[in-house]
Amino acid sequence: MNRQIRVVGIGVIVMFLVLFGQLNYVQVVRATGLDHNRLNTRLALAKFTTKRGDINSADGVILAHSQPTSDSFKYQRTYPTNDLFGQVTGYFSFTYGLEGAERTFDADLTGANAPFQLPKSLKDLTVKQDRSQTVTLTLSNKLQQLAKTQLGSRKGAVVALDPSTGAILALWSNPSFDPNPLAAHDQTQVRSYWQAQNANTDQPLLAASFRRRFFPGSTFKMITASAVFDKRPDLATKAYPQLPALPLPQTGGQVLRNFGGEVCGGPLPDLFRVSCNSGFAAIGLDLGAQALADEATGFGFDQRLPIDLPEAAQSLFPAASTFAHDLPGLAKSAIGQQNVQAVPLGMALVAAGIANGGVIMKPHILAQVADSQGQVVRTYQPSPWLTATSAQTATQMTQLMTTVVQSGTGTAARIPGIDVAGKTGTAQTGNNTIHAWFVCFAPAIQPKVAVAVLVENQPEGGEATGGVIAAPIAKAVLQAALQGP
Repeated sequence: MNRQIRVVGIGVIVMFLVLFGQLNYVQVVRATGLDHNRLNTRLALAKFTTKRGDINSADGVILAHSQPTSDSFKYQRTYPTNDLFGQVTGYFSFTYGLEGAERTFDADLTGANAPFQLPKSLKDLTVKQDRSQTVTLTLSNKLQQLAKTQLGSRKGAVVALDPSTGAILALWSNPSFDPNPLAAHDQTQVRSYWQAQNANTDQPLLAASFRRRFFPGSTFKMITASAVFDKRPDLATKAYPQLPALPLPQTGGQVLRNFGGEVCGGPLPDLFRVSCNSGFAAIGLDLGAQALADEATGFGFDQRLPIDLPEAAQSLFPAASTFAHDLPGLAKSAIGQQNVQAVPLGMALVAAGIANGGVIMKPHILAQVADSQGQVVRTYQPSPWLTATSAQTATQMTQLMTTVVQSGTGTAARIPGIDVAGKTGTAQTGNNTIHAWFVCFAPAIQPKVAVAVLVENQPEGGEATGGVIAAPIAKAVLQAALQGP
């Protein structure tokens, strides 16, 4: 009997120790993670009853504001510009947590990371201090509205940034969404709107500008041409044959055709100016898979974009080993097709890296944080992300890109009195449509703005090209950005 009592006693002690250990694990080890889980409703309730600072645009427009209410939540988060900045500000939702800038800068907006200040008087001890802080973004309301207007009802994205600092000036995607219904206090309304947005096949909650990938088409030729200067400069002067199509190796007669059946060839400058597919496919074969893959990695492919917004996508270029027995795939990849995929923000950074002498700065939307008294407590400090190429190659690429706008496929982006450097892209989707691209920066010397424009799923054939569809949008954004506030 005593032995049985001892066994039971030991069992109880073991279970107690296990329970004690589990409680400590949850309360100590996992406490921070559970407290900051964006789906933690207790945390959400606490946040809803705490004053939250505004989010403002660079030109002084309020993008997010907390309005006092008489209900149990105490504050209603509102987004006065509706869908214009929805994918940037994100939302502050009791049901679905935080997204976008609301999520990234949560500790700033609530003042959770604000420096502690001693009370100035005994009265301050009994009065809850306003610790909320205002977050000012680098984005311009003027440029964002212009990007929206220029893209119109067409699906796609417009990105504008400062190549010398990485500051994002515009980040628009169509379709977008209105954060106001997600921040509502009526949770039935919140869930209904959420379900409708998720059921939308156009994916408005997934910003095309920085969270989705597309075939980059001929805009990828910026990377292929850079690889020539960096790794095989002898190819820059090689005269490629004048062809309407390039016979592909390992295929038994298949060919890669030029757009519209045009005949083109010559050295690299001529191929780049007219965006010659047959010539660039041949360059890709001459470069080899490793050189092309390394250049793509150097320009940020296969790496998550380090923007201060959650869950940014990464551009993709296949590993060199995948081309060991697929030379046709290498030829197609050199012109931005096959399995090459790019994020619009990523292509803007490719242009920005060339504009900035080969150095890609970290993209960011934060300008500064100010306390409730208007005193600036934190300012974003620009920093490099990647050294994509040499200053010499960047200069050579700038010259090539300038000829594209002066007398090549991108003449629709010409701005009187300003040299614009650009590259068109017309990517075939395989569904009888094309993605129209234009990537550029200006002025060509001492650049101030880099822009990437994507217009999705345009009818294939005729005048449906990046130079016709996307270049005019980029021109309008460039002009407005260069004019200043």
